[in-house]
Amino acid sequence: MHNDPIYLLSPVFHWLDEIVQDYGLYIYMVAVWLSPFLIAWILSGGLRRRQARQQHIVSTRVIVIRQTLEPPPLPLPPVIPPSARPPLDDAQSFAA
Repeated sequence: MHNDPIYLLSPVFHWLDEIVQDYGLYIYMVAVWLSPFLIAWILSGGLRRRQARQQHIVSTRVIVIRQTLEPPPLPLPPVIPPSARPPLDDAQSFAA
């Protein structure tokens, strides 16, 4: 006797194969027609746990973080003196 699950479950698999082969189209059609109702039930809260009817006390906590330090000023770019600048020559700036 085999104790392997494949051998133990082979009659179940053969039965499922026969059911799907004979009634697969009908099973598919039922699943398609019932799926919108199932989705609507899930979205309306059908899967939430039922809780006892108690008054819920809702309290919210607000966390306020205040910045006390000002950020340091950004450094200014270096100043290039006019004598170090290259001469402006507009005629050759776009020459090929």
